[in-house]
Amino acid sequence: MNTPASTRRTSLLRLPAAIAMGVLAFAGIGPHASATGPDDAGPKPTIVLVHGSFADASGFDEVIQRLQALGYTTLAPSNPLRTLASDAAYIRSVLDTVEGPIVVVAHSYGGMVVTNAATGHPGVQALVYINGFAPADGETASDLAYRFPGSMIVPENLTVRPYPATVPDAAGQEAYINADVFHEAFAADLDAETTAAMAAAQRPIDLATLEQPSGPPAWETIPSWFVIGTKDNTIPPELHRFMAERADAVATVELDGSHVVMMSQPDAVVDVIVEAAAGPEA
Repeated sequence: MNTPASTRRTSLLRLPAAIAMGVLAFAGIGPHASATGPDDAGPKPTIVLVHGSFADASGFDEVIQRLQALGYTTLAPSNPLRTLASDAAYIRSVLDTVEGPIVVVAHSYGGMVVTNAATGHPGVQALVYINGFAPADGETASDLAYRFPGSMIVPENLTVRPYPATVPDAAGQEAYINADVFHEAFAADLDAETTAAMAAAQRPIDLATLEQPSGPPAWETIPSWFVIGTKDNTIPPELHRFMAERADAVATVELDGSHVVMMSQPDAVVDVIVEAAAGPEA
């Protein structure tokens, strides 16, 4: 596995909370599941991983396996990708079922969601942005994505399809990355066979979500760590650096990789998550 190229220090569907916690614990992923390593005296934070658009939680599989081997309870909910407000409300409802400290890890558009979902949450002790948006109050994903040149997520590289209304007169349009550019745009450091399957199975995002403004950001009060793929063709690396500096990140780690460095370099990404779990004073 590659190591960091450089390091700069700089609901359950609406079930009642008690039932939700019990189901999570039974599955071995909830607040009552074991979260201690063999040599640890106390509990570890629960790691909640939030995926972005054009993907799903399976992109965290290699990271989850490594975190679980280290004794961390992990939870990777499905991000709805419908509206920023409803996505954030859903992820916050998941956070509300977790007892004890939480480290929230966000990839791509998942950063928009987490920046809102974690604001003021008493359990969240750290944020980790993996090639993720970290918006300021009032910013949209579109505002950020094109602030610096380099994104391949442009209209000519997208297929847009209508989807049925979830409320009257509110039919939406959702976007997919075209299969012929998916490899280069999203995951150029993975093999072509893997990215072809990812392109076929990608989760689309409602286009209107990209124009919806963010609220007060969690990173203003919660310590944050940033992982940047220096060959990210989805969100330009220069934007990641800008957001990390603005957030006064505890650490910024740059990896020679694509938008999905959690898949191509899971060991390096896990190292950052473990550092965040230990806290900024460790």
